This record gives sequence, structure tokens and C-alpha cells, in this order.
Amino acid sequence: MATRAKTRERPSYRCTECGYTTAKWLGRCPECQTWGTVEEQGGGPAVRTTAAGPVSSAAVPIGQVDSRTATARSTGVTELDRVLGGGLVPGAVVLLAGEPGVGKSTLLLDVAAKAAGSDHRTLYVTAEESASQVRLRADRIHAINEHLYLAAETDLAAVLGHLDAVKPSLLVLDSVQTVASPELDGAPGGMAQVREVAGALIRASKERGMATLLVGHVTKDGAIAGPRLLEHLVDVVLSFEGDRHARLRLVRGVKNRYGATDEVGCFELHDEGITGLADPSGLFLTRRDEPVPGTCLTVTLEGKRPLVAEVQALTVDSQIPSPRRTTSGLETSRVSMMLAVLEQRGRISALGKRDIYTATVGGVKLTEPAADLAVALALASAASDIPLPKNLVAIGEVGLAGEVRRVTGVQRRLAEAHRLGFTHALVPTDPGKVPAGMKVIEVADMGDALRALPRRSRARAPQDE
Repeated sequence: MATRAKTRERPSYRCTECGYTTAKWLGRCPECQTWGTVEEQGGGPAVRTTAAGPVSSAAVPIGQVDSRTATARSTGVTELDRVLGGGLVPGAVVLLAGEPGVGKSTLLLDVAAKAAGSDHRTLYVTAEESASQVRLRADRIHAINEHLYLAAETDLAAVLGHLDAVKPSLLVLDSVQTVASPELDGAPGGMAQVREVAGALIRASKERGMATLLVGHVTKDGAIAGPRLLEHLVDVVLSFEGDRHARLRLVRGVKNRYGATDEVGCFELHDEGITGLADPSGLFLTRRDEPVPGTCLTVTLEGKRPLVAEVQALTVDSQIPSPRRTTSGLETSRVSMMLAVLEQRGRISALGKRDIYTATVGGVKLTEPAADLAVALALASAASDIPLPKNLVAIGEVGLAGEVRRVTGVQRRLAEAHRLGFTHALVPTDPGKVPAGMKVIEVADMGDALRALPRRSRARAPQDE
């Protein structure tokens, strides 16, 4: 005889902000961290015991499971495929988050058009714009495809109805925070609504074998908006980054159930849309015939991808008692550390009373310690007004004692620099295998690095090598 569920009435309290239910009153909701929103609801939640029921499919040895249905299919955008691990897996749900204006909608509209085909329909649902506005963008970026269907909806039930009518292989929803379910109270974007909308679309994706791309908003701190549960439910979380005043855009993998999270996709945003950059290093370099004091090149790693970037420094006499320290694309704290190391360990005392400006080229942000040596050499070059050799790159982390420490991926960095035509490199000791034809100078501390630079009397010789 089946076991009957036992119920017992008990007091119930519910958060009016996110819908969290608890058996006791709390001053602060543990789900949304809001104070004073937990109120008594009268009759309490039933305490139930669940009996065993029928299974949907029998358990089989894992070796007998057919994996062909989970084969990734290309999106048509090579740089996005790189981050996803080869493409979109049928039934996968991908969350793409980024700041307003970074280009999320432009990228996914391009993906929707390129992924559409006679056997693979694509449905693009916009909940933030009208259909005519999206059509104008599609005309501008040449994203017109007869197998790409467009709908403007903010109701979850209507979105599910479009899935039944179109039967797409790929769904793009822009965005998950602007769609609401009529079955729940609360405005779109609330925690309960986001949870319900995401849950319904995830269930539909798994049942239909349909890949889904969700656009997500971010908070002012850069975190993905909505409940943390949203990131746990989806299969892939991607972060779309970039300075709106620069052309470079980066897609990073934060979570990926089907591949690695150490890949980065590089894109260039322009008037005619967004395009992938297979070789983005050219955006971060300044092409000039003669070297200029205060510039130094380094090789940074974005995921597994090495990128050659340029660091620039400028020092001028200060007109105020407290000299200015301005940075762009670099961490202010690390630049301040390099200034202290140069003054104490490198015996360069001219920096303390001068205004100092440091920046990167092309909008790239250098946050890894491997750029320390390039920042220090750029500052030393600017202070002495002596340019560094034209074909020189500097790689290494600098400690407070002035030592130059080893960093990861030195061989990959040197190979990328050699591919782009650089012939000299300053690196920490024991760099491993060096590309043929490249002169590598090993430095143990800042003293060695500064001694390897050209002096004023012989500054011309290394530049001509």
C-alpha cells in the first residue's frame, strides 16, 4: 500500500521581495539579503515525505550512453566557438553577461544569423527592443537569414508558445531579466521572476534538445544580476568585457560544463557590427619608425592566448606639491610598487617629484604580474629620456626586493613575440626553450635589467640590431 504523505500545519513566513519561504520569522532574508521583508503568511507549509515513484528511463552503464546527441555544433563565429569549446551542444543553456553597451545584443544577433540554416531554425526573442529596432541592427551588421525568426515578447507563456510554433534548434533571449511569468507576483527582473523564467527555459531546452543563449545584466560591481542560483542552473556562463571607448571586446568563460574556462575570444566592435580577431595583437601596438622614450612591449596571457601589448609612461615636472599618479589600463597599486622599486633598488631618484602617467595601447587591461618588468622599464626609460630597443619585449614579475621572478607560459609568450618579428627579450632566469633566431637576456633583478638597457652614450647601437 502506498505511503500516505503526512502533513502538519505550522507557522509560515515568506519574503515579499524574492518569495523565500521559511518556518520561522527572520529579520533578514537569507536568499536576497533584504531586511524587514519576511512576513507571516498564515497557514504553514506542509511537511511532506516523498514515496518512491516510477522512473523516466532505466539506469544503464555509462559506457552504453550514446554521446553523439551531445556533439557540439559550430555557431559560425570562430572566436565564440573557441570559448565554448567547439560550439553549442544541443540542450545547452548559455548565459552571456556584460555591461550595457558592450555589444551583447550585436554579437548574439550575428550568431543567430550565422547559426541558422534549413535544418536548424533560430528564434531570436527580444524583450528590450521592438522587432523593427532589431531589424535595423540586422540590416546594419548583415544578419538577415530566412531561417532566423524574430519575436518581441516579455511574457514567458508567449515565449514558450513561440517555441512550439517555430521549433528552433537555437533560442536567443535578450534578456532574461526583462521576461516575466504571469503566474508569479513581482516585477520583471526580481529574484523570483528570474528564477522562474530561467527554470522554464532550461526545462524546455533539455526536453527539446535546443541550445539556448540568454543575455544577462550585471550589477554596478560587475557581478551577474539576479539570484546566484541562475549561474548554477545554466551550463555555461560567459562574461563579455570591454571599454566602450575602445574597439576591443573579450569573451571569457566563467563556467563551462562542456570545455575549459581558460580560453578567451577576442572581438573588434565597429560601425558595421562585431567581428572576431584571430590575431588581435595589432590593436595593442603603435607602429612607428623610431623608438620613443617611455615605451616598452610585453606579452600577456589572456587565458591560453598570448597577446603582445605596449606599455607607455610619461614623466614631467610637477607644478603642485603632491605629484600626480595617473594610470589607464594598469593597476595603480602595481605601478606604485614599480615606482618604489625603481627608486630604492634601481637608484632612480628623479621619479619622486615628477608627475607620472602610465597607460596601455588599444584599451587592453594588464592585470597579471608578468607585465611588471615592462612597466618598470617604461618608467625608467621615461625618466632617463632614453628609448628602449625597438624590437625588445620584457616579461617578468618584479618583487619588492627588486628580484625578477618567473611567470607561467614564458615559452608561449616568446613564441608569440618571435612570430610578430621581435628579436630581443628580457626574461627571468631559466626561460626554457627559446625560439631560434631570438636573443634572450636573462635578468635576476632590476639591476641586471637596467644594466641591459642602452646608455645615453651608446643608445644608438642596440636600436640598429
